[in-house]
Amino acid sequence: MNLPKKATIIEVGPRDGLQNEQKFVDTEVKKEFIRQLASSGIKEMEITSFVSPKWVPQMRDAAEIVHASPAGVRNIVLAPNRRGIDRVLETSSKAVAVFVGVSNTFNKKNINKSTEESLKELKPIISELKEKDFFVRACISTAFYCPYEGKVVESDTISLCREFAEAGADELSVADTIGMAVPTESFSLFSKLKKELPGTLIAAHFHDTRKTALANIFSALQAGIDRFDTSAGGLGGCPFAPGATGNVATEDVVYMLERMGVETGVDLDELKKAIDLVAPAVSRPITTGYYQLSGKPN
Repeated sequence: MNLPKKATIIEVGPRDGLQNEQKFVDTEVKKEFIRQLASSGIKEMEITSFVSPKWVPQMRDAAEIVHASPAGVRNIVLAPNRRGIDRVLETSSKAVAVFVGVSNTFNKKNINKSTEESLKELKPIISELKEKDFFVRACISTAFYCPYEGKVVESDTISLCREFAEAGADELSVADTIGMAVPTESFSLFSKLKKELPGTLIAAHFHDTRKTALANIFSALQAGIDRFDTSAGGLGGCPFAPGATGNVATEDVVYMLERMGVETGVDLDELKKAIDLVAPAVSRPITTGYYQLSGKPN
């Protein structure tokens, strides 16, 4: 069995997990949530995004969140365009995520640009960020399936990943945005990406819409992937992807990996405290396996 000794958990709960919440989560709750996630041993996380408050009002406090971000953690912020990048540059942030959907239809629904148009805009931005010593993460949405176009051609995903790697992105976060991928598809795509782009960090990002996320992560492990995007409490969903439910739960992934002998550096008891903090502020109950079995918040 091909298993790494260690795996890195990239926590996306504060950003991807909360972005779709209709009721605004208080800024102080977000700050405490992020601090407790860091206390659990998380060393990399997406903490917020610099997007239009009109379209994603949950992220309207992005600058304040960055200002309060914990030390000793790679605090990644998402910015979809030039305007967002300019706002990031006014903060202390040194790690940025940009994103493009492999599917043109998804991309147009999301940011009103085709995939090619987005790529053309982002390439010089990535060069600029690298010159300013930023860590740049490229989030590849609809890498397997699109809610509008159906199955995405694997070679199209690989081609887009290659373009971002050649543009200078440090990491690719390859996402099963609507949770339709199965383990054979996970193994196939990630095996090819590891072979094609050996010098680029690759993270797998699975949504658990159809309860295949853990199986897909296991397949990605077999393909050589050791970086995974997860969301505490399984929070999440995409406002531009109908049917996209929560991300795979951090606690369930950590439990599985640690039981298999793969070190994550994450303390599950401390992680549960982070979920306890945010649970009363979100719109649906936390029902993930490990969390439910370890007890509900007081």
